[in-house]
Amino acid sequence: MLAFLARRVLVAIPTVVLISMLVFGLQHLLPGDPILVMAGEERDPEVIALLREKYRMDDPIPVQYLAWIGNALTGDLGTSLRTQQPVLELIGEKLPVTLQLAFMALVVAICIGIPAGVISAYRKGTWVDWVANIVALSGLSVPNFWLGIMLILLVSVRLGWLPASGYAPFSDDPLRSIQVMAMPAVVLGTGLAATLMRHTRSAMLGVLRADYVRTARAKGLSERRVVIRHALRNALVPVVTVTTILFGELLAGAVLTEQIFTIPGFGKLVVDAVFNRDYAVVQGIVLCTGVAFVAMNILSDALYRILNPRMGDTA
Repeated sequence: MLAFLARRVLVAIPTVVLISMLVFGLQHLLPGDPILVMAGEERDPEVIALLREKYRMDDPIPVQYLAWIGNALTGDLGTSLRTQQPVLELIGEKLPVTLQLAFMALVVAICIGIPAGVISAYRKGTWVDWVANIVALSGLSVPNFWLGIMLILLVSVRLGWLPASGYAPFSDDPLRSIQVMAMPAVVLGTGLAATLMRHTRSAMLGVLRADYVRTARAKGLSERRVVIRHALRNALVPVVTVTTILFGELLAGAVLTEQIFTIPGFGKLVVDAVFNRDYAVVQGIVLCTGVAFVAMNILSDALYRILNPRMGDTA
């Protein structure tokens, strides 16, 4: 297992390097100059020169990149040009918020997607299968921002069941925190539920045709035991690995949802940083989310190997 993980990490290193280069290079293509924003309305040439020297903006881009990535390897992602707060500290404040949202969305997706996939596969060709597939297609097609706005209008404005926006730390008030994050989690979770449903259905269809399932039925086992204990247990192997990748996507893809519900997580932080031309914050957040996504892929490979030892050393 250690050799397997070592190979995966070695393969991931060039990917992380490429991500860092793209993050740093594309960031400098954005219009506007953060130094001019920091200099204020007067834009004193001496102040601008001092700021450019302080933040090494006059150095060639390759030199800036090497300095930035060198500091990043030591845990220093720079300082916010706007708030003068260390980027790593900002990420530490916002990461628990996005992690909570991602975890709750994943729970919603698992509770909806896996049972729907199992039922759809078991009832293949019936109206239940058709309805499940239509619902899954709808979940993949409906934009998150539209669903979020509709939920706010219905659940918060008209019915008054849940808060429309805001955030409450789970450690301070668990119930309030869950209430505030419930709608955003549903918005993100429905799309993921559709993906999980399709993967679960596909895996279950393959397993239900397997010889050991027919043998279990021939032994006289109840249909419920055959489906849940024998078929679902083996069908969940690829589903579990897909779930870890989806969790990585949640960490990187909750920008619109966090903006709609005013959740102070990674999404809102990166949008504010882009508008303020806060290069260091944008680079730090995107680099961290990219590394997290790569790490989730490695975890996915490891879980697949644990759940399916027949992969052997060729994986």
